[in-house]
Amino acid sequence: MNMTVRRAVLMLVFSMVLPLWAYAGDSSFTQQDRERLTRLEVRLDDGLKATNQHIDDGLKATNQRIDDGLKATNQRMDDGFKAVNQRMDDGFKAMNQRMDDLNHRMNDLNIRMSDMYGLMYVLIGGMLTLMGFILWDRRTTLAPVVRKNREFEEREEKVEKILKELALKDPNVAETIKHVGL
Repeated sequence: MNMTVRRAVLMLVFSMVLPLWAYAGDSSFTQQDRERLTRLEVRLDDGLKATNQHIDDGLKATNQRIDDGLKATNQRMDDGFKAVNQRMDDGFKAMNQRMDDLNHRMNDLNIRMSDMYGLMYVLIGGMLTLMGFILWDRRTTLAPVVRKNREFEEREEKVEKILKELALKDPNVAETIKHVGL
C-alpha cells in the first residue's frame, strides 16, 4: 500500500511540474532550476516520508484497535461458552436429580405394588370361594325342585297314556284329544 501511495503522489507532482516546463520560455536548464528541483525532491521526499509515517501510524493504531476488538470479542465468546456450558451442566445435574427421584418413587411404588398384589390375591381367592359357595347352595336349593319337576313329568306321561287308552275305547275322547293336539 505504501508503494501505491508513493506512486500516486509522484504522479501528482510530476503532472503539476511537467506542464510548467513545457510552458517555460527558456529551454535551457539552469543551475537555479537544478537547485529548485533538488529542493522540490527533498520536500517531496520529506512529504512522502511524513505521509508514509502517518499512514504507518494509522495502520498500527488500526491494527491495535482490531487486535483489541478481537481479544475482547474472543473473551466475550469464551465467557458466553462458559456460561452456556455451566447452564448445560446445571440442566444435566437437575435432570439426573429428577431421574434419581423418579427411580426412588418407582422403588417405593414397587414395594406398594407387592402389597397390592397380595391384597389382589386375597380378593381373587375370596371371590372364587364365594362363587363356589353360590354354586353349592344353588345345587342344594335346586335339587328338590328338580325332583318335584321329574315327578310332575312322570305323572303327566301317565295321564297322557290313560287318555290315549280311553280314546281307543271312546270316540268322543279321541275327538277331544285330536282337537287339543295330543
